Amino acid sequence: MAYFLKKTRNKKGLYLQIYESHWDPKRGHTVNRSVRAVGYEHELKASGIEDPISHFKAEVAQMNAERKAAKKAESTREIGEEPPQRHLGHFAIKAIDDALGVSRDLGYLQIPSGFRFSLADLLSSLVCARVVAPCSKSRTFHDVVPLMEGVDARFSLNQLYDGLAYLGEEYEKVIEIYNERMAGLFPRDTSCCYFDCTNFYFEIDREDGLRRKGPSKEHRSEPIVSMGLLLDSRCIPISMSVFAGNESERPQLREVIGKLKERHAIVGRTVRIADKGLNCADNVADSARAGDGYIFSRSIRTLAATERAWALAGSGWKDVSDKKGTVAWSYKEAVDDFEYVLTAQDGGKRTVRLPEKRVVTYSPSLAKKQTYEINRQVEKARALRLAAAKRSEYGDSARYVTFAVVDAGGEPRDDGKVVASLNHDAIRKAKATAGYNMLVTSETKMSAQDICGSYHQLWRIEESFRVMKSELDARPAYLQRPSSITAHFLICYLAVLLVRLLQVNVLDDAFCSEEIMEVCRGLDVCQVSDRKYVNVSRRTPLMEELAARTGLPLLHFNLSKGDVRAIAGCTLRMLQGKQTGPLC
Repeated sequence: MAYFLKKTRNKKGLYLQIYESHWDPKRGHTVNRSVRAVGYEHELKASGIEDPISHFKAEVAQMNAERKAAKKAESTREIGEEPPQRHLGHFAIKAIDDALGVSRDLGYLQIPSGFRFSLADLLSSLVCARVVAPCSKSRTFHDVVPLMEGVDARFSLNQLYDGLAYLGEEYEKVIEIYNERMAGLFPRDTSCCYFDCTNFYFEIDREDGLRRKGPSKEHRSEPIVSMGLLLDSRCIPISMSVFAGNESERPQLREVIGKLKERHAIVGRTVRIADKGLNCADNVADSARAGDGYIFSRSIRTLAATERAWALAGSGWKDVSDKKGTVAWSYKEAVDDFEYVLTAQDGGKRTVRLPEKRVVTYSPSLAKKQTYEINRQVEKARALRLAAAKRSEYGDSARYVTFAVVDAGGEPRDDGKVVASLNHDAIRKAKATAGYNMLVTSETKMSAQDICGSYHQLWRIEESFRVMKSELDARPAYLQRPSSITAHFLICYLAVLLVRLLQVNVLDDAFCSEEIMEVCRGLDVCQVSDRKYVNVSRRTPLMEELAARTGLPLLHFNLSKGDVRAIAGCTLRMLQGKQTGPLC
């Protein structure tokens, strides 16, 4: 590629132009184009240029020298202070968030605070940054948000922390705003609600008001904060609660659903679905008082002897086969009035009888899995016993061990030393109930298979917790103020909410959360010049689906500044395959 001076003689005289020549691989020959028209030789002489040809040949030589120097500098270009990478993976999440239109309500919410920045922009930036590159709030501000295309981040780090604390104090109102705005775009079905709790550890030694030591899901000894999560019938998050790590999970089910119905004037009947950790008489009674139903699981081992004998008896079973005709699982059912002992407000106890259906299931694959786990824990306990390990070292295997201050003959020891021995009765009971599960429900007219199908949707809530912990790095958290900690979990909750809306309501559950998070993390572009970008993301089936729906150049390698702007400005209508005009 080079410049040259072109001389064309016509009736008026000698006409001078600066041309550029370059090789065109498609045509297979050199192609010339005009860069600048200089003028006629006699007119240039009249303007004061004695030798126009020599003068502009020198100018062309200077242009060629500058081009050569620029090309050399480009080949040896040094790294800059800012990375060329730009994040675009949040485009679909931001499109849904923008479509909900929560910014106006959040603007009203921040009026008492006197903030001179937009709380809505702050929250949107932090939620989008969470799905793109989860990290500390300081790193998010300095390293993530500045590289996100289409994100308005006109706030300082101190304003970020102030806004975070304010959001934590008002987190219930924020969730209410999102729920209210969702009603117009994605109507909810609250005929069933799924609830479960988990906890998040903090790498600190000293407890405080919120971070307390309790039973950790990760079996860690650090202080924890607990979270309750409520999902609707389509497994879209409805609400959350944050409470101290040493508090019981059981009251949270009543409190969260009670607040939800009060705030949103929900008067219809809701079936509350939860696992055995939340199954207690007070939760059952609260469902009945509220006119709701319930489906809870219950451990076979904790049943009364008569009911356990019925559950494990060999008669009354019905088989359910898979597509190959093999028995996948079996069930039996019974309807009766069952007693519950309730705690009154004055602390007294009273007994009530409630009609319930109880469904017992047996799964051969689950029995095999649980038996393997029992044998593994027993072998671990046997090895620890032979090694005279401390009681604290047994962990889950302690359930199969008896600890007593006795000698081999069963007499009390004088030195008070604790002796461990295998509890063969506990081992036998555990193996006898492997593969069995019981569901108790108020829905006496619902079929056993529908009851089991509804209960098994609880895996969605476990998936939501896993996304929070693994994909969104919700723990360990390093914030200290209770309000900031609550806001951190609010951001993770909203990220899960938007991901689930994209997954269920937009993509019709055709893609799993891991595939969505892969696009959020992987869709990056690098700026190679002022107007050119290259797409460094990996092609995936979800990327192909989004490109087909939106018409955006998500699969192109070379992108213009307009292409990048169009992707960052994606709308919900485009995600739904409804384009109303040009993309950029």
